[in-house]
Amino acid sequence: MISSVFLLVAFILLTLAIIWFHFLRQNNQAKSLEQYRDQTNVQLYYEHKAELEADFEQGNIADEDFKYLMAELNKSLLQDVEAAEQAQSADSQGVKATSLVWPSVITLFVLVFSFGFYLQTGAYEVLSEPQAAQPNAEQVVAEQKAVQEAMAQIRKLEQISSQAPDNADNWYQLGQAYVAVGNFSGANAAFDQVMRIEGPQADLFGAKAQATYYQSNQQITPQVQGFIDQALAIDALDPSTNILLGMDSFAQQDYQAAINYWQRVINDGRPNVNIAALNGAVEEAKSRLSLTGQVPSDTVSAEGASPQLTLEVSVSESLQKSVIQGKPRTVFVYAIPAEGPRMPVAAVKLSTSDLPATIVLNDARAMSPQMKLSLVKSVNIFAVVSKDGSVGIKPGDLRGQLNNIDVNIKAPQALVITDEIK
Repeated sequence: MISSVFLLVAFILLTLAIIWFHFLRQNNQAKSLEQYRDQTNVQLYYEHKAELEADFEQGNIADEDFKYLMAELNKSLLQDVEAAEQAQSADSQGVKATSLVWPSVITLFVLVFSFGFYLQTGAYEVLSEPQAAQPNAEQVVAEQKAVQEAMAQIRKLEQISSQAPDNADNWYQLGQAYVAVGNFSGANAAFDQVMRIEGPQADLFGAKAQATYYQSNQQITPQVQGFIDQALAIDALDPSTNILLGMDSFAQQDYQAAINYWQRVINDGRPNVNIAALNGAVEEAKSRLSLTGQVPSDTVSAEGASPQLTLEVSVSESLQKSVIQGKPRTVFVYAIPAEGPRMPVAAVKLSTSDLPATIVLNDARAMSPQMKLSLVKSVNIFAVVSKDGSVGIKPGDLRGQLNNIDVNIKAPQALVITDEIK
């Protein structure tokens, strides 16, 4: 119930994170201001959470609305963790410092719009009374002004980006602005332009994963998973990607997994990550896990001890024509112990339309807690294009295979589908 409300604030803050991330990366000199903003956001989160819980206990908020508001609140908090990150200075990036105007305008729009939504949904019982249904004139004006300013800023960014198509900074700002107003396909297109100019980066794949995640009604679809895998292949500890995975785990009530993802970011200790907000999220997840009768675990493997096998899956030239021109078929990629039982310790399901693809096998891909990658020393890895969509290797299937791969190897491994099973 409260966990859903934990997820209105988290959406706001994750949106704000995407808005502010690039600005902070280009303006390191604003470090002290950022730290103050982090502390303020954490304080405001707990104040708003207490207010929502009090309103719910007093019967002022319907159960469904309370769940939704708490869910959005929690999402917003986690988004702000990502927003607190600062990357290299403007000098090292070789670009001008980003103007404060555009993130401020978009932030204002997000906050005003969200507050207006809360007034309409959070106070459902009050609004059901005719005399209380009168809209607040000042609120309406503020919302309209924020929308107008945000759209004006987006039009300006669109014009600037079209006039200077090789300016990565402008494209990133436009992508962030699109995220803020819910134009997720536009955001992904803008982030693609940044990659065209600057090349693949973990934080860009993380941004695309987040945009596609919300576009897909907060579901980790194969496309979202693809972006996540690409981000983790570049940087297994990318904060934005691990935070997103934690958020999704929290939403699915897999609180221990959420704790693990967030604790991984905390343990990594990167500068300017909002540790206070992440610690608050971890404590919230622990509290909910305790209510289920389970004991929260703080044990998170250090990255060096947690296997991350990066695989570049593709189809050989001799099979490409039949695979590409035919109907999409299911692809199973899995690892089994090189010695011992043949039960998979990690597995991923793809489609031939996804190939070529870069994927990551790790403990998060385990089939069961008793059989996972970190419990074995070496594995045999298979990529199987299934003829009928079922698991196993059967006549008519296509197969690629790697044998005796050390689970701690860091270099990406090429897994090419070359054989047809007779």
